[in-house]
Amino acid sequence: MRTRILFLGLTPLLGAFALFGIAGLRINSSASLPAGLYIASSAGTFVEFCPDDHGLSAERGYRHKPLFALWARGVCPDGAAPLLKPVIGKASDEIVLSNSGITVNGKLLPHRAPLAQDSCGRPLTHWPFGRYLDTPGTLWVASSYDPRSYDSRYLGPIPQSAVRARLRTLLAR
Repeated sequence: MRTRILFLGLTPLLGAFALFGIAGLRINSSASLPAGLYIASSAGTFVEFCPDDHGLSAERGYRHKPLFALWARGVCPDGAAPLLKPVIGKASDEIVLSNSGITVNGKLLPHRAPLAQDSCGRPLTHWPFGRYLDTPGTLWVASSYDPRSYDSRYLGPIPQSAVRARLRTLLAR
């Protein structure tokens, strides 16, 4: 009887999650962007992607398992949720990554200096410092909302093939 009640109680919640995905809606509660509701859009300035970091971000808790992880996996190959980040560089942009941060086409972006360790004191390895010309099929992402954001400072350019969706803000605080 308890199992049936639990199933009946969770079914609408799981249905709501499925409808959100079908409608292209995403809820962000991370510090990388303002908390709120985002929607898939071809003109979106944000991307949702699965990082190719050999599971490091999932293992360290930078990305979480879905709320219903007891019986379901996240959408990324490592079973965790994707990252949602602002796009800062695209094809033909000049990106310079240095100890000072990320410069895009000559403009230093605020709050984007790479950190030596995460908030738990674990070492972080930044992408090699240097000048990069962003090539077709890749993009650079970084958050100005949280200086501890896990983004292109550590991942480098993101392949378009890792992007699950482009998103724009629907409702955020």
